[in-house]
Amino acid sequence: MDIFDTRDVSPMLIQEIREAFDSEEYLYEIKWDGIRCLSYIGKDTDMRNKRNKLMVPLFPELAELHRQVKASCILDHELVVLKNGIPDFFEVQSRALMSNPFKIQLALKKYPASIIAFDILYYKDRELTMLPLTERKKYLEEAVIENNLVSVSRFIETNGIKLYELVKQKNLEGIVAKKKNSLYWPGKRTKDWIKCKVLTADDYVICGYILKDKNFISLVLGQYDENKLTYKGHVTMGVSLHRLKEQGLKECSSSPFGFIPKGNEEAKWIVPDIVGIVESMPTEKEYFRQPVFKGFRDDKAPKECTVNREDN
Repeated sequence: MDIFDTRDVSPMLIQEIREAFDSEEYLYEIKWDGIRCLSYIGKDTDMRNKRNKLMVPLFPELAELHRQVKASCILDHELVVLKNGIPDFFEVQSRALMSNPFKIQLALKKYPASIIAFDILYYKDRELTMLPLTERKKYLEEAVIENNLVSVSRFIETNGIKLYELVKQKNLEGIVAKKKNSLYWPGKRTKDWIKCKVLTADDYVICGYILKDKNFISLVLGQYDENKLTYKGHVTMGVSLHRLKEQGLKECSSSPFGFIPKGNEEAKWIVPDIVGIVESMPTEKEYFRQPVFKGFRDDKAPKECTVNREDN
């Protein structure tokens, strides 16, 4: 059985983040702010996030993607919801957490989802992972028939800084630099792909909350350093406690850090099994600069939220 039949592939991950740069050895793409997925597309569409969760039931408007490819394939792509032409992580992640079919239908009518494909692992009964990226890009262009459901990620060569500046002007997340000769290593972290981000975004374990005025709350955040949960600060959520409770919080009597970090004396502590994403301005300091809570995510386990590690 090949990788299309077994359907146990994990996406290749980025290990390095750095400032934008120019190089003839790289091609450059926009970093789209959505949910990373692999889709096994043949007689039907089987889309899965990084934790192997089936996504088509939550995004039924994408059930017909198999009509947009010329032969069976595995696509690596970003699942996005656009608002005013810009990917909105909050909207796509909110949908990913829905379970009510009626609410899903309302959401898709208001903000339909689409995918942006940037790699192809399999095409016409052939695994492509050991081909260089430039060759895989050619197969991707051949395989996909673009429409409102699916588009192919465009790229430029050499001029990474110019693309980064354009992305910055449009308030997008950043760019990804990829070595032209890079192979695809499923489930592995690689320095062949480099993230250059306008804003820094990372995933955190939600360890508690502090009640604020006007029914706002501030989330207490942590990340794992090896097996130890470390305090990373807090971010004002901007919505009611009800939304946090919808994630199934379980309160506990003591701090998951083993101590009460300064400034968190009034915190209500919870079992650290909920993950959220926080975006902030880049800084070399340990604390956040202008942090914004972007949403919950169920495609990542708390133990995967580690200090100084990116995951897209």
